[in-house]
Amino acid sequence: MYKPPFTITNEMLLRSMSITEKLGRITSFQSLKRMPTLRRNNKIKSIHSSLVIEANSLSLDQVRDVIAGKIVIGPQKEIQEVKNAYKAYEMINEFDEYSEADLLKAHGILTYLTVDESGKYRNHGEGVFSGEQVIFVAPSQDLVPGLMNNLFNWLKNDNETPMLLKSCLFHYEFVFIHPFSDGNGRTVRLWQSVLLTKWNPIFEYIPIETRIQKYQSEYYDKIAECHKNGNSDRFVEFMLRLIDETLDEVIVNVSRETKNISDQVNRLLDVMEPDIPLSANEIMNRLGIKSKETLRARYLNPAIENGLIKMTLPDKPNSKNQRYVK
Repeated sequence: MYKPPFTITNEMLLRSMSITEKLGRITSFQSLKRMPTLRRNNKIKSIHSSLVIEANSLSLDQVRDVIAGKIVIGPQKEIQEVKNAYKAYEMINEFDEYSEADLLKAHGILTYLTVDESGKYRNHGEGVFSGEQVIFVAPSQDLVPGLMNNLFNWLKNDNETPMLLKSCLFHYEFVFIHPFSDGNGRTVRLWQSVLLTKWNPIFEYIPIETRIQKYQSEYYDKIAECHKNGNSDRFVEFMLRLIDETLDEVIVNVSRETKNISDQVNRLLDVMEPDIPLSANEIMNRLGIKSKETLRARYLNPAIENGLIKMTLPDKPNSKNQRYVK
């Protein structure tokens, strides 16, 4: 079985331990599940940063507006790229991380109406240029299907390498193969998120792409260094560092959001089940309280204001048929 050339270094081990510890801290904050606004903002940041790396000129606010369905003035191709990326990122949990067919499907979604060879491997040679100088020639198009098949076989069958490391290794190997004529970067960044999310669901809302954008020059330098060295060690260390640093930022934001959620709201969320509407009386029984005024003032209204629950009849807040759903 093919195995990407790399060595587990002390730096990888230290970063992996740090990442695992920080993931535990986020979980101890009740995780991101109770913070819909933060989750949504992080996903929008991921989409914006991934597209900026590919020279999309739309601002973060414009990306947010496109996703919200508002009219945005800008290049139609770039607006379509945002719509495509949002659809793809919303499907992260639907993709099979070990399916090559699903990766092709993801590329097709990301490049819909913007690339001729959407959802298909390239049928021509590709090189990376710096000015007029070729700095890297990708494997021949004839080799791409076999190389991608080998990569997915390793991804599925290697039970020794931790998924955290495998996601970074996959990222580098994919970049080396350069399987598509366009959209390689967007696709591999999405797929690393798919791999990490299947390992730990929190990663669906961890905007690693923002860190890649910040260190974009170093990102390409590490790839070039690994091409020269014949292994992906430096790139894996680099990506683990970015994941580690991204978690630092998320912890700060989660801590800030946690302070805005009262003990009463947390109790309310604990007694409610996802997607099951409850009446005010049913919620009061579960909470063990008798005052509807207390329920509204300390539980329902703060939870609704923070986007944690919603009314089934928002236009009729005082209706006897009103229900509340998480």
